[in-house]
Amino acid sequence: MEIYWVKLQAIREETPEINTYYFECPPGFAWEAGAHVHLALEGFNAGEKPNRALVRHMSISTVVSEGMVGITTRVKADCSEFKARLRQLAIGEKVALFKLNHHLVLRRENKRLYFLSSGVGLASFRPLVLDYLADTSNIEQLTMLHVTTQSDALFTDLLGDATSEQIHSRIVYGRNAYYPAVTDLAVDQDGIYYIVGSDEFLHETIALLTKQGISPNQIMIDKHATRQEAFLTKA
Repeated sequence: MEIYWVKLQAIREETPEINTYYFECPPGFAWEAGAHVHLALEGFNAGEKPNRALVRHMSISTVVSEGMVGITTRVKADCSEFKARLRQLAIGEKVALFKLNHHLVLRRENKRLYFLSSGVGLASFRPLVLDYLADTSNIEQLTMLHVTTQSDALFTDLLGDATSEQIHSRIVYGRNAYYPAVTDLAVDQDGIYYIVGSDEFLHETIALLTKQGISPNQIMIDKHATRQEAFLTKA
């Protein structure tokens, strides 16, 4: 397993509780839109066994052409040891990146794609949106539905509450507004539905979609194949 030690280059405050951390992109480190990576803080491998408290599985919120590895995450005042140390990380300090992988890809099957997200999960869709905008071939339309709070609005410049020829985007505030919006989208029985958020959010959204007649093979989630089965077969 190759471990890349990379320096923190910049920090962007997205909201009072959500930051994007930009790390240098080491030679030979390339990823596809929708990828994720293990991020580890210094000292994680100092003992006989890795300190799992200093390692997290994180989605990459940038694309290769941006020249930096972006990680967008929530950093509350009351948080885990990992998040507390990440919040204190200074420009120039290093972290480790390893186990690059991806489960979300744009399915170019001449169908409509629907991106359903909650909270900071929206960060996982940002590179896929950029990939789509760069090449819309064999995708009929991209529709985004994001449920959040007023204080957690992310990437409003790219993913805001707007409609264009290429992307239909809508933000709703609260689950009570989200569920009927999903039901409306599921009228498209041939669409492909991508879901990113907490496990609870995934379970609830998958159950709602399948109730409307959407089959598991039309649903994409950011989980390993073994875990996908657990989510999709319980619906």
